[in-house]
Amino acid sequence: MWRLGSGVVGVLRGRREVCAELDGLLEAVRDGESRVLVLRGEAGTGKSVLLDYVAEQGRQFRVCRVTGVQSEMELAFAGLHRLCAPLADRFDRLPGPQAKALRAALGIGAGPAPDRFLVGLAVLGLLSETARERPLVCLVDDAQWLDRASVDVLAFVARRLGAESVGLLFALRDGATSADVRGMPEIVVEGLPEDDARDLLRSVLPGVWDDRVVERIVAETRGNPLALLELPRELTPAELSSGLWLPGGQGVSGRVQQAFQTRAAKLPPDTQGLLLVAAAEPGGDPELLWRAAEALGVGTDAAGPALAAGLVRIDDRVRFPHPLMRSAVYWAAAPDERRRAHRVLADVTDVAVDPDRRAWHAAQGTRGTSEEVAAELVTSAGRARARGALAAAAAFLARAVELTPDRARRQRRALDAAWALHYGGMPDEALRMLSVVEAGPRDELLLGQADLLRAQITYAVGRGNDAFPLLLEAARHLEKLDAPLARETYLDALGAAMFAGPLAVGGGQLEAAEAARAAPALTGPPRAADLLLDGLATLVAEGQEPGVRKLRSALNAYSDPRLPVEDGLRRLWQAALSAAMIWDYDAWDRLATRLLEFVEESGQAAARPFALATRASVDLFAGDLASAAFRTEELRTVSEAVGISHPAYTSLMVAAWRGDEERHAELLTRVEGDAVSRGEGVGLLVSGWSTALLHNSLGRYEDALAAAAAAADNPQREASVAVGWALAEYVEAAVRCDEEERALDAFRRLCDRTGPSGTDWGLGVEARSRALVTGGAAAEKHYREAVERLDGTALRGELARTRLLYGEWLRRERRQRESREQLRLAHASFTDMGMAAFSGRASRELLATGEKVHRDKTQTAHRLTAQEVQIVRLVREGLTNTEIGVRIFISPRTVEWHLGNIFAKLGVSSRKQLQLQPRTPGLGAAF
Repeated sequence: MWRLGSGVVGVLRGRREVCAELDGLLEAVRDGESRVLVLRGEAGTGKSVLLDYVAEQGRQFRVCRVTGVQSEMELAFAGLHRLCAPLADRFDRLPGPQAKALRAALGIGAGPAPDRFLVGLAVLGLLSETARERPLVCLVDDAQWLDRASVDVLAFVARRLGAESVGLLFALRDGATSADVRGMPEIVVEGLPEDDARDLLRSVLPGVWDDRVVERIVAETRGNPLALLELPRELTPAELSSGLWLPGGQGVSGRVQQAFQTRAAKLPPDTQGLLLVAAAEPGGDPELLWRAAEALGVGTDAAGPALAAGLVRIDDRVRFPHPLMRSAVYWAAAPDERRRAHRVLADVTDVAVDPDRRAWHAAQGTRGTSEEVAAELVTSAGRARARGALAAAAAFLARAVELTPDRARRQRRALDAAWALHYGGMPDEALRMLSVVEAGPRDELLLGQADLLRAQITYAVGRGNDAFPLLLEAARHLEKLDAPLARETYLDALGAAMFAGPLAVGGGQLEAAEAARAAPALTGPPRAADLLLDGLATLVAEGQEPGVRKLRSALNAYSDPRLPVEDGLRRLWQAALSAAMIWDYDAWDRLATRLLEFVEESGQAAARPFALATRASVDLFAGDLASAAFRTEELRTVSEAVGISHPAYTSLMVAAWRGDEERHAELLTRVEGDAVSRGEGVGLLVSGWSTALLHNSLGRYEDALAAAAAAADNPQREASVAVGWALAEYVEAAVRCDEEERALDAFRRLCDRTGPSGTDWGLGVEARSRALVTGGAAAEKHYREAVERLDGTALRGELARTRLLYGEWLRRERRQRESREQLRLAHASFTDMGMAAFSGRASRELLATGEKVHRDKTQTAHRLTAQEVQIVRLVREGLTNTEIGVRIFISPRTVEWHLGNIFAKLGVSSRKQLQLQPRTPGLGAAF
């Protein structure tokens, strides 16, 4: 039936196809699947009615429903609270950290600010647990008016649902941008077909009507059901019978809202005042409404005419029949009347029970400025921040700025609001708030901090070459105002210059390094960040040898067990990259592991992509392509879940080491295109190195030489880890192309980087490269040194490559038996690691020695999906279904469902069998 409020006013026509899709959704959920659907359309097309249909058809389901309210958008997690409150008895079934995070977010438990993705996992787990008893359907109406924190969580959950028997439906207006439902299955709900529109209109037209009236109303409303029901109320009997009426100039929703306003304007003044208070209070608490009525001097009987007219319904909640009715009542009132309603609501709201709602009403009820109300909003912002609701905190602070009478205090609050907007993912709003800071009194420290924030916003949005000069300028501004903050900013500027690489604006790394070194000296004990800045700046400005000495102190500081988690989350990735730059694999490995541990401890999902990329790179050089691929897939999953765009560098590196030309070519186009468009030149260095590696593995030395030169021959001689690695490829390719001078030049530049390292990695690669450029009998001792040094490390890929080159040299020296020994070891290692191109090159060399190579015939009968591979890997690490769900952002029930498929594909029946199953070469790339 077509419904408006609680009354049946006509037959639900023209929606048979939509209803069939909704029936199919319910059937799938009933069968154990999960489904997400967005109903999108203009106001009045019947989206709410279709949600009613789902609720009625799903009577055997558990149904949870929440409706967004425009005036409640700034109250953090308000919508989520209403959705989850009926399920609160199941919170204890969630893993401890998730339950704690959810309670903190909803304001019903103490604890530090929860990670929003941990809250998302908690809600996902809560819905999954609820659906174990019977299928669950969650209906989110007017999603465009849901508060930002609730939208983020529900969008996260929608994208992670799998096999939980949960249906999640969103209804939102056309053109709405606040609800992040991009890419979700969608049905556009349009106006009714003409015949159905005529029938619906005739069912409510009184008496005799003119056919021309019917056709005009149908045409003007474009079949909008609510308009068809409401617009005839505007017309007089004479207009209906004669057709002599003028068309309105507003759109459909505007005409409908005007019709609601016309109906409300006919009510007695006391009723209109009470209705305005109801429209201003989104919580819908009847007791609050009656307290407000008493404060207004209005009796409860004033509600009678509005109830009789069907404009409001009051039972356990105060409800309007349609959101447009609430808007019509609220915006039809004069500004002073709206402020009076909010002041009354602030007065009758219990500050001990709901201080944030009271503060918000007080703010809406204030004309001009008020330090008292502004201070309340600042306190509310603190509570919102403690719950992880940064968008709400930003909204409270932004309104506090408007109400603050003192200019200096307003300036400080504007800076706080800008930071909150930045961290809440609203960069444009943050930049606008910074203009308030800059328009205030001349406070150099505040202006320096504003410069820093502007630079960090630029860096976060694009991570390109435009952020570096802004960070450098901010650091210089802060030097005499806040020396520790200035040094942190110089470190950010140096990192930005390294990301910009050959595309950096101005002097790039060298300019940043020299500016940092010219900054005022430290007055106290150096922090880990200070040591890292000194080390990197020295390496860039003076060279590898003095830089290595200073960087070792920094790496020791970041390895200190007392390092604060906050410092580790912010800088460990940079310290780990520095370890790779000085060829210290052990420190690189150690710091990458520690960064992942910090991410696990903190629950900071937004930090996980950097941690996974760092760990995957370490695993690659250990020759563990399976682990690197696993980490890379997890990186993709997490980046997608948290909405972070992360460059495909690690995927490109995995493809190169595997010798996968097709995949590498596909990724190369993306990486290089993104690098140029963003000004992130490090992408060009990584692509050049990986391409040189790939072509060397395939024996295409001219192509390898061109790629290596593109990475290593830039005039700025970047202090980049990719350039160092590219130089090693450069030497091999140039020697094979008989480019002796180029090989020697590349070798000298490589030695400048590897020699000061003093590590077996750096000196092993240097010895291998020295053997290549030496040639003849004198090369052997260098090959032996390289094998000996690398054999004592975890760098299986480097060791296998050295054995391959040594075996090739021995064959050319006609020492076939010794050659076969090295080539067999190289071939076996490459095959085990899944490095197909290098394995093929070793195989061809073995054939040239007269030895027949047997192709491995192990095959996998059934291929696992990327997510199934992740799950197998985590099972083998000993994780439970709940722990696996946390790691890859799915529910435990979905993990269980995937395991059923995995068992069937691999022919096992238990987790124990899965853990004991041998890692065959056929599965090696996956496991």
